[in-house]
Amino acid sequence: MPKNTIAGGVAHKLPADLQKALASSPKALAAWEHITPLARNEWICWTISVKTDETRKNHLKRTITELAEGKRRPCCWMGCIHRSDKKLSPSQKWVLGRR
Repeated sequence: MPKNTIAGGVAHKLPADLQKALASSPKALAAWEHITPLARNEWICWTISVKTDETRKNHLKRTITELAEGKRRPCCWMGCIHRSDKKLSPSQKWVLGRR
């Protein structure tokens, strides 16, 4: 039986636009299926935690490209601040304090 759902993350469900983008790229989808739920969560959070539609489109495109290139997590990103199972790190607190 073929699999027709794409797994989400730990704190985030997979948004429709990211699901569509993953479905359009077999190589990125294969990489997505082989990373951990925590790593998937970071890609989702990195994609949805932006302020403008233009930035979100850019993050969607980069997610697909970078997964297809073999990256397992977003680079140079402080990590998901929405996880309830983990305390914020000092660097996350510092970044959030600057907003």
